[in-house]
Amino acid sequence: MKKILIIYPHFPPSNLAGVHRSRLFAQHLPTFGWEPIMLTVHEDYYEENIDKALVSLLPTNLRIEKVKAFKRFLGIGDIGLRAFLQLYRKAKQIITKENIDFLYIPIPSFYCALLGRFLHSATGIKYGIDYIDPWVHQFPGSEKTFSKHWLSSKIAFILEPIAIKNAKLITGVAEGYYKSVLDRNPHLYKQSLFAAMPYGGEALDHLASNNSKKPTYLFANRKNKIQLVYAGAFLPKSAIPMEEIFIAIANNLSSFIDVEFHFIGTGKSLNDPKSFSIKPLAEKYDLWNTIIFEYPARIPYFDVISHLNQADAIFILGSTEPHYTPSKVYQAVLSEKPIFAVLHEKSSASSILKLANAGVLLTLNENNVLQLHKKFEGAFTAFRKFKNDFRIDQVNSVAFAEYSAKEVTRKLGNLLDQITHS
Repeated sequence: MKKILIIYPHFPPSNLAGVHRSRLFAQHLPTFGWEPIMLTVHEDYYEENIDKALVSLLPTNLRIEKVKAFKRFLGIGDIGLRAFLQLYRKAKQIITKENIDFLYIPIPSFYCALLGRFLHSATGIKYGIDYIDPWVHQFPGSEKTFSKHWLSSKIAFILEPIAIKNAKLITGVAEGYYKSVLDRNPHLYKQSLFAAMPYGGEALDHLASNNSKKPTYLFANRKNKIQLVYAGAFLPKSAIPMEEIFIAIANNLSSFIDVEFHFIGTGKSLNDPKSFSIKPLAEKYDLWNTIIFEYPARIPYFDVISHLNQADAIFILGSTEPHYTPSKVYQAVLSEKPIFAVLHEKSSASSILKLANAGVLLTLNENNVLQLHKKFEGAFTAFRKFKNDFRIDQVNSVAFAEYSAKEVTRKLGNLLDQITHS
């Protein structure tokens, strides 16, 4: 088989969401003629809590190379930056001594994208960048001169064209994650292949979670309540639609008295159980601990799936940014529970939910986001009916199969074949 070296500084037992991107690619690439080699940073150097159970999801024959990293210095915690030199040296050694056909670098960590350019210059290796998140991006607070986010935005604008200059492949979770990259660097249209590839769902993860029999512990099942779970990060640009939802609930409290929304892993700090993001807003509208509940710290992956399985339904909230495609949508469909989602109308997640027929969708755009509170109660009433009539066999599994991790990896394999055969 052809060989692909994937550099991603976090990998199981890391519990960050991004590890599943590389993990699932590595799991399915051999089916399409590519032998993956993972190059990552040893977990001793992670600053986040680890989840050792994730290792059980890795293929037993997957080759994983691990390097050391420098300790945090001058306030720099980014693992890709702390291990940049070590990753470069090990990657160069592997590429030089072995017959590596392609180098693939998912980002963030954004600084790792520079490894592609440097290793290409040193060895001639063809490389690609996969955008899990946009790099050049207007972060909240980046408009404030000399702030941390302002500086990050300026650095990104300088470094990104250097990193992608010779890239043969540009991919992303959705087209919006990389389209502006191509527009800023038009030579890529002729030089590179590019494609949108969502995270993809993996049914075997749910089977493994069910077999592990992980108990739920954040909240107890209450038969007289409709309990919806939101699991995953809470983005700053989700705050406006969230407040609109809380306004709608507060204005029509009697219509939601039997409803509970449980937010898991939404904290501002991954490991801090008190780093609330949702609680202050819920308290503002007197919804805290009656209808709205939050558990800020990230919990292990299998535990998340267990809580999804215990819930009556899944809640998904998008962002005011059209490109944002929450990866949690795939786990939600695979949980076989009815879904209530509030998403941007241009998000690919909206299309996925419509195709799958797995829930009720309330769409937003730049013009109507401040009017969501007027539409929310009606949408939730429609969801109640959908939930009461829900049967798992009504989900369009054939349509959703296109978004399985295996089918997404098939697309990557085809792109790699085109590049290496050219």
